[in-house]
Amino acid sequence: MATDRFVKRRNGVLRKLKAVGADALLVTNFTNVTYLTGFSGDDSFLLVSRTATVLISDGRYETQIADECPGLDVHIRPQKIGIVAAAAKIAARAKIANLGFESNSTTVDESEGLRTALKSAELVPVSGLVEELRLCKDASEVAALREAVTQAEKGFEVLKATLRGEQTELQVAHDLEHSMRSFGATGSSFAPIVAVGAHAALPHATPRRVLISDADFVLVDWGADGPTGYKSDLTRVLVTGKISAKLEKIYRVVLNAQLAGIRNVRPGARCCDVDAAARKVIEDAGFGKKFNHGLGHGLGLDIHEGPRLNSMTEMELKPGMVVTVEPGIYLPGWGGVRIEDDVLVTKDGHDVLTSSPKKFDEIVLS
Repeated sequence: MATDRFVKRRNGVLRKLKAVGADALLVTNFTNVTYLTGFSGDDSFLLVSRTATVLISDGRYETQIADECPGLDVHIRPQKIGIVAAAAKIAARAKIANLGFESNSTTVDESEGLRTALKSAELVPVSGLVEELRLCKDASEVAALREAVTQAEKGFEVLKATLRGEQTELQVAHDLEHSMRSFGATGSSFAPIVAVGAHAALPHATPRRVLISDADFVLVDWGADGPTGYKSDLTRVLVTGKISAKLEKIYRVVLNAQLAGIRNVRPGARCCDVDAAARKVIEDAGFGKKFNHGLGHGLGLDIHEGPRLNSMTEMELKPGMVVTVEPGIYLPGWGGVRIEDDVLVTKDGHDVLTSSPKKFDEIVLS
């Protein structure tokens, strides 16, 4: 049952609390609250302890919580009482001596409010405890990610079938999100990047009112936000005009780099080594300085989460982790090429969740 899944996750928090010197954890990151309870709303905290596990929210969400979190203890605070005061009251009632709080999401004002209200308790800043649990996805999460991938890829197929030179980058971005919604997504997992020609040299380009026909190729970076909040993230380049030798050369280098990175995704592989495998292909081709970001990132309820595939991260990959593999070459004044897929680490290797065509002859639109 879904309820058992969330109980298991909260038990994972309890097992880690002793190591950080806390009796309980006040979860203030709304995404972490979702992960631990199944509640899809926001503006809510979760107190997790061995004696009391309570979702603290307000009247706007009372019915929603009852539907999404059956059996979970809930405190609906009155309008005149703030969420920090409500959390402090519940922690005091539970006689918690050492209260951990998520220091990477709790504001200074919130932590000071807790400190003032809980004079008899020691506050313990805790960072990354729930995020560590989120690194490895369970079967339900992998299924949700696959659904988000399917929604994104179906939307992209519509884009390719309907792409016209008189459309602008902005129009294409809007149409792509609409298409993904028509296939069941709640929206885009981030604002889609649609970048024509030289604009594609910006890794995080913002769509403009520039025509698709203004250059011979367009880069599209997009993803779907699935019904349960899990996200996909893909990038493809489409050739919309003349095929230049330069574009084909750079594209093939990036594709070979991506394939090298994907080949190295396996249990026990260090994130930095996966990054290095892809980066070496680009460096050997003479474009090393033009690949100016990490190879990829974790994916789940957040579009960017752990682990990070870059030159600094020595964490070893484990089964259940899902990462993007997205090398790129960016040449100011000319453009950029990036190719991105979502990859699941399995017990004996990897599984590429995305399947949108990416061979050079497959990205040329007739």
